[in-house]
Amino acid sequence: MTMTETLNLFADADQDQTWQEELCPGAMVLRRFGLPYTNEIHSALCDIATQAPYRQMITPGGFRMSVAMTNCGSYGWVTDRSGYRYDSLDPESGKHWPAMPPVFLELAQHAAAQANFLGFEPDACLINCYELGARLSLHQDKNERDFAQPIVSVSLGVAATFLFGGLQRTDKPMRITVTHGDVVVWGGPARLRYHGVLPLKADAHSFSGAQRINLTFRRVM
Repeated sequence: MTMTETLNLFADADQDQTWQEELCPGAMVLRRFGLPYTNEIHSALCDIATQAPYRQMITPGGFRMSVAMTNCGSYGWVTDRSGYRYDSLDPESGKHWPAMPPVFLELAQHAAAQANFLGFEPDACLINCYELGARLSLHQDKNERDFAQPIVSVSLGVAATFLFGGLQRTDKPMRITVTHGDVVVWGGPARLRYHGVLPLKADAHSFSGAQRINLTFRRVM
């Protein structure tokens, strides 16, 4: 075996390696956990976007979000001047959101179980598309009925800085770099922690070009 072959062997082994990082009780990052699912996810995303295209929604305050988004599952998260809410229908088409692909559900459930949240049954997946400069301000996920269910967030494509704060908006957040295939899961005592994403920096990835795609799974009803 040549030296080059040896190095390639170690490179392949490293790419298969996964590990966990605890952020606080109830929250952890599952590094590279989503990588085995990404080929199927890519195909599914194309189908979803054809049925329910990405769009930059308007907040109740009249501001256009910098992140473009769509949804799949029984419910989708929407915002307009009347407020934030979940709806079973896409307000742009009047049709039901696309069904959640089996690969999405499998990944969400396996990740939740890995983080010790068994029996997770998400009925909504928010799909966010970040381009250069797009960001998500600190917020809580609190429009769901059952806070006993965790949040599962899957990062795809360009790396980003995920902010994970405390239970008060004024608590200083941790800054965590999330890369392609990383999954963040939080629930239990961490379920209502504030979180967000810093403005996306210029970069490129074979999965999504210059974009970052984020899948966020929730149990809404």
